[in-house]
Amino acid sequence: MIITVANFKGGCAKSTTCVSLAHGLALKGKSCLLVDCDPQGQLAVMLGQRQESCVFDLLVTQQKPDQLVRSTGRDDLWLIPGDARTATAQFVFTAERHPISYLRDQLKPVLKTFDFCVIDTSPSVGDLQGAALFAGDLVLIPTAVDFLSTEGTLKMIQTLQEIKHGLRWPGEIAGILPTFVDETTTETKTVLTELRDKFTEGVLPGIHRSTRLRECAAFGKTIFEFDRTSRPAEEYGVLVDQILKISTKGR
Repeated sequence: MIITVANFKGGCAKSTTCVSLAHGLALKGKSCLLVDCDPQGQLAVMLGQRQESCVFDLLVTQQKPDQLVRSTGRDDLWLIPGDARTATAQFVFTAERHPISYLRDQLKPVLKTFDFCVIDTSPSVGDLQGAALFAGDLVLIPTAVDFLSTEGTLKMIQTLQEIKHGLRWPGEIAGILPTFVDETTTETKTVLTELRDKFTEGVLPGIHRSTRLRECAAFGKTIFEFDRTSRPAEEYGVLVDQILKISTKGR
């Protein structure tokens, strides 16, 4: 099952969510592949690994995906890393007019090796972003609880509806994940209320603002390695359980 993590607004803990979700699934005994389609290439850095042009090679040189998979040094967790050349891949992708199914088709030979594939995406709008959304059996939308991120979330849901109706996307939205939650602020309370009013059960339990998440990234560790008893580790653990429940239901 492919899970695409996406929002058109940056700064919503998208990459942190990818790494935490994937490692959480791996700790549950599920083999998981991370694919970094964001030109910032942060997944490798957050896992203490080296950035490489693997996503570029996957999309442009059409190298076989099994040759691009890298070990993260963690049981059941693997990575197809990216770097700044992913931005070039985005331009080539558009220029060559690949079908929206291209990314999933390129990954297909290696997907059978894993229980889950988690794709990180760029916050920009483009053909590669669309292909990453189309590849997802589930799309998870992290949303910082501020007004600008809510705008990005609304646009993302509208885009997914267009892909579903216009291009027959067979996937579904896993949910909206509030991030940087701080219930002491009026903005958090207001945004959470608006999200729940608009999307009701589609809003997942959130991830609170925490310095531990920033610290663990600096050490190249996931939150489960850095501080497994911390609040964000518990909250990402809840997300992992919910994704497992949704995926089981989907199958």
